[in-house]
Amino acid sequence: MNPRLRTRRDAFRIAGFSAAGLALAACGVQGQKAAPPKADAVQDFWSKQTKHGKVVFANWPEYMPEDQAPLKKFQQATGISYEYKEVIQENAEFFGKSEPVLRAGQSLGYDIVVMTNGIQLQNMLQLGYVLPLDHSKLPNFAANAGQKYKERSYDPGNKYTIPYTSGVTGIAYNTEHVKDDITSIQSLFDRKYKGRVGMMADAQEIGNFGMFALGIDPEKSTEADWRKAGDKLKEQRDAGIVRKYYDQSYIDAVSKGDVWLTMAWSGDVFQRQLAGEPVKFVVPEEGGTIWTDNMLIPKGAANPVDALMLMDYLYQPAVAAELDEFIQYVTPVPAVQDLLREKAKTAKGEDKKALEDMVDSPLMFPTEADYAKLRGYTPLTSQTQQVFNPIFQSITQA
Repeated sequence: MNPRLRTRRDAFRIAGFSAAGLALAACGVQGQKAAPPKADAVQDFWSKQTKHGKVVFANWPEYMPEDQAPLKKFQQATGISYEYKEVIQENAEFFGKSEPVLRAGQSLGYDIVVMTNGIQLQNMLQLGYVLPLDHSKLPNFAANAGQKYKERSYDPGNKYTIPYTSGVTGIAYNTEHVKDDITSIQSLFDRKYKGRVGMMADAQEIGNFGMFALGIDPEKSTEADWRKAGDKLKEQRDAGIVRKYYDQSYIDAVSKGDVWLTMAWSGDVFQRQLAGEPVKFVVPEEGGTIWTDNMLIPKGAANPVDALMLMDYLYQPAVAAELDEFIQYVTPVPAVQDLLREKAKTAKGEDKKALEDMVDSPLMFPTEADYAKLRGYTPLTSQTQQVFNPIFQSITQA
């Protein structure tokens, strides 16, 4: 079990890092908002569906063990064959390619798709491109998902999605340069770190932190709140505190000491900690962001029953533990921590040390105190994102 210092796909979770990404994010979101499905219609749809013995799973790179053991075990247990495709590199790009197909009433060719909560997922839901789930076929989810993962503001009641994995946006700092115990988001605005602070280029990520700094809950925020946060972030920029607005490259910058503290994603920092680099991660006392990559069934999927069976299978604790040991992000299944702890007891050498590091890390298993401080992104529609995005892009792209 060697630490994988890989370039994660986190840099592209939400559109905002390139002109191309922004253009794709805007594609195809002018359609009519779909009406919420009626309960009777949902029941009627699922009553007509049957198991077909096949499922096609579209996911991000490095989100499944290389030997695909969880999927092979699913096939052995259910007789359902699978195709696993690492075809999602960026939410904006994937949505930009998928939307015209879905708008035309055609199938994407995938039965399960994994998308991050944010602008593109909201567009998928708003335009009616996602099938409502039959929770009677998700007993493992009901039994084993943590309560925090049944309370997602972007999809109340998990009507359309269930989590695949999660991560946290907080603060990372280089302990060789920063001797203070960083606890507050105000450290990112402190003039004593002038020119040594990294902020994210993504509109929703930086927008959240601007709001946290003002004591505003992003999930309940208004346009007036966005503008106040924009003003706060503009002051930070104009004071010369920010060295750079980063994509994925922030992790190298803070590890090398180019910046001393920065907005950061938990999984990236955990990877560097395993490699012995001098970086520490903290969820600020004012709040941090929890993001979630979600499994969903796109409209027109050929094998929805088989898809539900696989989605539910992944919520068995032993299977979830196998996934989390590889992915090394935050699992939606709390029982995984105890299973990995038991596995560590019989492991040896580097494997034992790596497992113990995982079990003890709040970057993989946030504490209840951390969870209490975590909030999701501001829920945006195709209309409100036209207001939200320019407020924060005017700061990072100036």
